[in-house]
Amino acid sequence: MAEQLGERFSPIEDKVMTSLEDVIDPELGIDMVNLGLIYDINVDDDGNCIVTMTLTTMGCPLGNLLSDQITKSVLAVEGVTSCDINLVWEPAWDMSMMSRFAKVALGIHG
Repeated sequence: MAEQLGERFSPIEDKVMTSLEDVIDPELGIDMVNLGLIYDINVDDDGNCIVTMTLTTMGCPLGNLLSDQITKSVLAVEGVTSCDINLVWEPAWDMSMMSRFAKVALGIHG
């Protein structure tokens, strides 16, 4: 994750992350950001955005619906001209990556 690498998001990357809070995981009903599924955002000087993310399980299909929602959300940010999704499995997602909000919403206390 960008935060773990000591890199700060640029203002446009912050806007992309905020926009991704509108993309809801259809199975869990919580947004991708609070679930901790978005690992990194990179927007270059030409407005090309790469979203590095994972899914809750390897068998969980990204599907056209989720992919389309992510792309639409990213492209809604002023200055972003393209969106590529980099789906990764390392590090593996686990519940500790969820925000406090997501844990409370799902009834997980810890």
